[in-house]
This record gives sequence, structure tokens and C-alpha cells, in this order.
Amino acid sequence: MDWSDRIGRRIKLRDLHILQAVAQHGSMAKAARHLAVSQPVISKAIADLEREVGKPLLDRDRHGAEPTIYGASLLKHGLAVFDELKQSVKEIEYLSDPAIGELRIATPNALAAGFVAAVIKSLHRRHPKLAVHVMLPVAVETLYRELRERNVDLVIDRLPSPFTEKDLKADFLFKETTVIVAGWRNPLTRRRKVMLPDLVHNPWVFPAAGSAGERIAMEIFRAIGLEMPRQRAIHAPMPLAAALVANGPYLANFPASLVRFGGSHLQIKVLPIKVPLPASPVGIVTLRRRTISPVVQLFIDHAREVAKPLQG
Repeated sequence: MDWSDRIGRRIKLRDLHILQAVAQHGSMAKAARHLAVSQPVISKAIADLEREVGKPLLDRDRHGAEPTIYGASLLKHGLAVFDELKQSVKEIEYLSDPAIGELRIATPNALAAGFVAAVIKSLHRRHPKLAVHVMLPVAVETLYRELRERNVDLVIDRLPSPFTEKDLKADFLFKETTVIVAGWRNPLTRRRKVMLPDLVHNPWVFPAAGSAGERIAMEIFRAIGLEMPRQRAIHAPMPLAAALVANGPYLANFPASLVRFGGSHLQIKVLPIKVPLPASPVGIVTLRRRTISPVVQLFIDHAREVAKPLQG
């Protein structure tokens, strides 16, 4: 029997699922409790897999079990198999009733509070039964890791240039500019001319440490020959940053799309300051070799529609 026959006839999805559980929980005993089966069932499934593959899949000791290099490789591609099966089931559900479905998104806080919220609102007007889950990681590495591990269907974020992630696909939506904002009651909003160097000693709220927004803030001040203010500065994610700006003397650098789609709700106003940075592309990132479900395509289509006014 050749290798392709072994895959089709001898390697069982249930055994792959058990291997994943052992790797996730770190021991056969814990995996057995999680799956509500006996430990001998777990041991037999692993032994069957190892016999068919011809390589040891787990290193075992008194502390537990962890995948060997062979086990890690099988799990890596097994994850894709389970994900594709899940996508096919979702597609069948969608074909049975296009009004229902589930979508998982990862995006930074600032985009979530503005552009992404506008897209979800547009999507829900036509498909009110759709369930949407939004994750808000700070670092771009975390965003992409969630996508690669198939915990989310897509990422919406500023795109690095050039985009070098070979296993990911990036689709451009619009170019994002950065603006300096203050609360409606801040005296600076009544001034017709404001210079950025004059605001260095004002209290600032910067995006969370390690985020793309923090990097942009650093670049803004470096472009005028200054370091980003450290004294009287707060680093915070949305919505804390927006609340501090709206209700206090703080200034902040926000994406222009956040002000466009959420400015009145956030009670913030753009100051007449020319930010010395070029606009950066924002796009949707998906796994290159992953099937796009109909619900994901629906979201992408709505995102393109909402982004049209930002492309001029």
C-alpha cells in the first residue's frame, strides 16, 4: 500500500484530533479528560498514527508529552485540514441560509472603533443574523499569528510596504492619514493655527506600547526633529485614549478614518496641524492558501464599499 492509500484509508481525522489535544494539553491524561475518553483510547490513537507515519510523534516523560519534529509537522498540516473542513461546513450552512453565518476579525483598536465598526454596521443592515467576533491585539505580529493559527478569518490593518509575508495575501482598501486631535472643549480647538512643536509640553495620550500607532507617533515627532514627549504622557488603547482626550486636556494622534466614522461619538476634533508623514495603506489580510468562505467574502465586499469615500 503506497503513501497516498495510507492517507485515505488508514489515517483517521479522529486520531489527528486526539494528537492535537495531547499537544495542546501537554499530556495524554489531560487530553483524555478534555475529550471525555479513557487514557487507553488516547494511547491507542497515538500508537496507530505513529505506526502509519513510521515516525515517533510524541516525546513522553513523567512530566507529560510534547510533539516531536514529526508530530509538529503533522499537526501543522492537520490544522489546515480541520480548518478547511470547518470552512466547508460553514459554506454549506450559508448555502442553506445566506442570512446566517459567523465571522472572526482581528484588527487594532483604532481601526476597530472607526472603519471596522462602520463596515460591521453596513453588513448587519443587510444580514442582521450574522455573528461577528472581533479580536483587538496590539502588535502586528500577534494579528498575523492569530490568522496563521486560524483563530480569525481575516486581519484589517495598516499594510507594511513592501508586504513580504509570503503565506499571506494583502488586499488594499484605502490610504490612511494621521491627524492630531483634542476634545471639543479643549481651547486649542478654537485656534486657527497650531504648530506641532508648540504642543510638545502639552499632556498627550499615545497608542499602546508596541502598537503601530505608537510607532507612527514616534515618526511624527522625529520628522520635526523632536523626540516623542515622555513627561505628562499616557500610553493607552481605545476607548481609554478617546475618553481621556474627550474629557480632559490631552492631545492624541488618531487615524483620520477613526475621526470620520466615530468622531462625533468620541467628542473629538481635528486640530489644524499638517502631520509630516505620508499616508499609509490599509488593507485586508487573509491566508493565501485558505478557502475564503461566503461570509468572509461578504465582509470584504462591504469593506470595499465603505472604503470608497476614503480613496479620493
